[in-house]
Amino acid sequence: MGQQPASLTITNARIFDGSSAELTEGDLHIVDGVFVDAATADAAAADAHGDTVTIDARGGTVVPGLIDAHCHAYGVGLDMVGIESSPLSYVALKAAQRLNNALRRGFTTVRDVAGGDPGLARAVDEGLIAAPRYFYTGPALSQTGGHGDPRPGDHDLCVGHSHMSEVVDGVDAVRTAVRERFRRGAHAIKIMTSGGVISLTDPIHRPQYSADEVRAITDEASRRGSYVTAHAYSPAAIEHSVTNGVRSIEHGNLLDEATAKLMAAHDAFLVPTLAAYDALDRRGEALGLNPISQAKNREVLDSGKHAIELARDAGVRVGFGTDLMGDLEDDQLAGLRLQAEVLGVLDALRSATSVNAQLLGRDDLGRIGPGAAGDLILFDGDPFADASLLWTEEARTVVRGGTLI
Repeated sequence: MGQQPASLTITNARIFDGSSAELTEGDLHIVDGVFVDAATADAAAADAHGDTVTIDARGGTVVPGLIDAHCHAYGVGLDMVGIESSPLSYVALKAAQRLNNALRRGFTTVRDVAGGDPGLARAVDEGLIAAPRYFYTGPALSQTGGHGDPRPGDHDLCVGHSHMSEVVDGVDAVRTAVRERFRRGAHAIKIMTSGGVISLTDPIHRPQYSADEVRAITDEASRRGSYVTAHAYSPAAIEHSVTNGVRSIEHGNLLDEATAKLMAAHDAFLVPTLAAYDALDRRGEALGLNPISQAKNREVLDSGKHAIELARDAGVRVGFGTDLMGDLEDDQLAGLRLQAEVLGVLDALRSATSVNAQLLGRDDLGRIGPGAAGDLILFDGDPFADASLLWTEEARTVVRGGTLI
């Protein structure tokens, strides 16, 4: 990512701290990758012998680095069988490129909720690739014939790489699979509890996994001090998930009012992924998306924004994710536009910063203030006055851990 200066100072900044509706004006200081107060910055500058960088932000606005809580580094195409049958070396190289692209858009942290492994995470940590801070679940858990089972119903295939998902059935088997993921450094566990758009053999509305299997998974994660996130669309699947211990619902497009209240009662998060459905609707056919998946996408496309409204009104914490596969990755910033159309700019930015940080359990992310990670975006203007700056990739300077990207 380049050499990190001993200190970075941004002057004359208009600052959104990740939470407050009131923007402040002043200077920001990052020393050794962390936001510090002015006195600490002055002391560091005196010891740095000129190894400092100063940026004048006059006329611009600073926000915390964005967090995409539903990213798929290994989602290198729209064909699940194609992904799972590709060599991991190829998939990982494509993943590195996808992560670099996300970073340059201003996503300084991502949560990979179907894939990732210690090798990719180590490459990020060692700076071998320019990438966001990387949280991963490892392959998502799917029942036979569930959303993560890539096999078409009319083909006899053995797809065993498990780059993005793994078919695991039974209470004892899912316990072992969860323990293995935590052994390999997983941040959380991802399960499929309803049908999905890309998979071909599973109805979207039907809950997946038995209650005993879901409880076994959430029990293992809870005792590890972690949590479970679930792919779920329908009210039945969402209820099945949260009542059995799931903390975060991914997508949730078919959410109804009663189930939104149930989510709030269980303190569950919603991570909507509006960008994916919009992009698939506009571009999926040209990219070879299966007609079955096209029909499924139309079923959930229009309901996604309403689900966010229901969740917000019920007091559910609403995060932000994109879920973009293959060439659709360049629509990542469009997700901010779509979510801002529902929540407004302020709450859309909160979703992609401080709310997602709460979901990750990291109080050093998604905010600007002493002790926080030195991640930020400097916009060439005011996105609260001109929201289009949020999805105009060129109009920004990105900093990750005090390093200019």
